[in-house]
Amino acid sequence: MDEKVCSHHKNRRKKFFQRCCATVLIIIFIILLTILIVWAVLQPKKPRFTLQDATIFSLNVSAPNIISTTIQVTVSSRNPNSKIGIYYDRMYIYATYNSQQITYFTTIPAVYQGHKDVNVWSPFIYGTNVPVAPYNGPGLTTALDNGAVTMVIKLEGRVKWKVGSFTTGRYHLHVSCRANILTGKSKNTGLIIGTAVKYQLQQSCSVSV
Repeated sequence: MDEKVCSHHKNRRKKFFQRCCATVLIIIFIILLTILIVWAVLQPKKPRFTLQDATIFSLNVSAPNIISTTIQVTVSSRNPNSKIGIYYDRMYIYATYNSQQITYFTTIPAVYQGHKDVNVWSPFIYGTNVPVAPYNGPGLTTALDNGAVTMVIKLEGRVKWKVGSFTTGRYHLHVSCRANILTGKSKNTGLIIGTAVKYQLQQSCSVSV
């Protein structure tokens, strides 16, 4: 008799746990389905970045594999969404030449970007005696002598989307801004500011999230 009672209780507990698991799974499914429907209706778009200008304070090659750089760049970001806000988190910016990093990471403060809003950052990016591949130093020297340098300004970070009171998880943000700069004396189109030269670029950036 006791064995039958124990077996009955075990079956009841088993059915109870099965119902609980089924209920939890149904709730999770409904939540995910709701998020998917909202996401499809809103059709979120990636932020749009533009490299507005670059002010070069120094760009020197002291050895075939040593480069020193100090540049201030102005980068703008526009949120094209009318119903979705964007949180920018853990962002940093740096410069590369010939696919190799030539400056340190510069941190950009976290910020929230509202619907259709525009944010503008003007960070300094620099690197002192940064070692590079032996061919990059002479290549940069030749580019400077020829009057045209092409660098890529990169931003890395994380973003979160905000819809009403709902905020998504973090997504990785990758931004690449190609900077074609005319530096030669005869071709110099920059504005001289003290010992620096400011170049107006207005170049669109590629963005992936």
